[in-house]
Amino acid sequence: MKTLRLILGDQLSDSISSLNDLDFGNDVVLLCEVLEEATYAKHHKKKIAFLFAAMRHFAERLSARGITVRYVRIDDAENTNSFGGEMARAIADTGPDRLVVTEPGEYRVRQMFEQWQRTFDTPVEIRRDDRFLCSIDEFKNWTQGRTEYRMEYFYREMRKRYSILMDPDGKPSGGKWNYDRQNRKSLKPGMAGLLRPIHKRTKVLETVLLVVEELFVNHFGALEPFNLAVTREQALVDLEYFVDVILPVFGDFQDAMATGEPFLYHSVISPYLNCGLLLPAEVCSQAESAYRAGKARLNCVEGFIRQVLGWREFVRGIYWLHMPGYAQLNELNAERPLPSFFWDGNTQMHCISEVVSQTRKHAYSHHIQRLMVTGNFALLAGIHPSEVAEWYLAVYADAYEWVELPNTLGMALYADGGIMASKPYAASGRYINKMSNFCDRCKFDPDITTGERACPFNALYWDFLARNENQLRSNQRLSFAFAAWDKFDASRQSALRNQANLTLRQMDNGEL
Repeated sequence: MKTLRLILGDQLSDSISSLNDLDFGNDVVLLCEVLEEATYAKHHKKKIAFLFAAMRHFAERLSARGITVRYVRIDDAENTNSFGGEMARAIADTGPDRLVVTEPGEYRVRQMFEQWQRTFDTPVEIRRDDRFLCSIDEFKNWTQGRTEYRMEYFYREMRKRYSILMDPDGKPSGGKWNYDRQNRKSLKPGMAGLLRPIHKRTKVLETVLLVVEELFVNHFGALEPFNLAVTREQALVDLEYFVDVILPVFGDFQDAMATGEPFLYHSVISPYLNCGLLLPAEVCSQAESAYRAGKARLNCVEGFIRQVLGWREFVRGIYWLHMPGYAQLNELNAERPLPSFFWDGNTQMHCISEVVSQTRKHAYSHHIQRLMVTGNFALLAGIHPSEVAEWYLAVYADAYEWVELPNTLGMALYADGGIMASKPYAASGRYINKMSNFCDRCKFDPDITTGERACPFNALYWDFLARNENQLRSNQRLSFAFAAWDKFDASRQSALRNQANLTLRQMDNGEL
């Protein structure tokens, strides 16, 4: 039986299920760079280059094993620039008896695969993506009988299932499940991020950079500097360096932010995990081994593993449980358009300008910058969830809809009404001042709430509570916030809301 096997750009793993039972003599593996996928969201140039280079290297890796690979480049003259078009061409040229794919990460692609069952006169087999540690069906079963879904309880069950950071008596290592309270330290003056490995550029990467610069000149972001791993070997170097050198200090400062420090002590391996160059099981195993060997403290290792084993698996489960309707949720009726400074960084708010500038340069921000700076501002200002989601999907090298959408709609914007999070993650400028040095270089003062020097986050925070009172006052986790609001007299409340309205007008007029 001759099989045509499609590998997507986020399925670059030797162990991907679509390669199981491969017949080296008959089967053909298809990989294709298509304009449709590079432009349905206007992806960061660096993300496109990263994936194209990683795909080309993966194709070389398969060919070196004696596998027949059909690879379609973005600049091939006959490229139809769609998955469907390239699949039709491949079927016509190779005459397979069946098509085999691994379930995709995005709902729209799953729909396309299912349509192929009817479009092509060839059976289509869609296999489970078993690189994830919790299948879609397993997560659905976990939700049965639960009135709310909380990552913490899901994470504990995953720890037990895979015996990660567990003692022989069945209790969590160290006696606690979660060490998050130890992982919220602010940076001390003079602290800076550690050096990162520098990867030698391959000829493949050099070629891809030229092609992307030519074809995607109007896309967001810069191609240089480029130091992302584009092979599994390079990704393993980054993982090992993180575990050996950076993980021992990661936990304490994982929520910290600093001007000129896009990475600090974060792993920066999410692009490799999400495209398949690294696997979550091996990442968790290496981190746990560092703890067992006494090379990294428990709070550092647990905090990192929680992101991979807990959060990453949880958001995927939420995505597939609630799609396709999830993408249209807008619980707080946010309607404002995304301000231009999310793209160009031209704002007097230094925290926003700095995070956007880092994103333009590196196609990366760590989770607190995404949640508590850009996400927090979008929440407070009432930016429409679909516009914010499109931005997050476009600008980050690790962004795919399955991971981006729940994090944006659920965590950052509370647009899902509490499916993901038990409360909105709204905060004033004082939080940003506590966890960063951004405010040191800002025109605005995080301790001032009204007037020309008032931090825009401050009045927007109180206005957010006031205008969403009907939806939020009953939330027990916001009781202290509403109690504080209630203590303000009418004139104080009016001044705060007037300040917020002024800020929003300035934003709309490009004056903020």
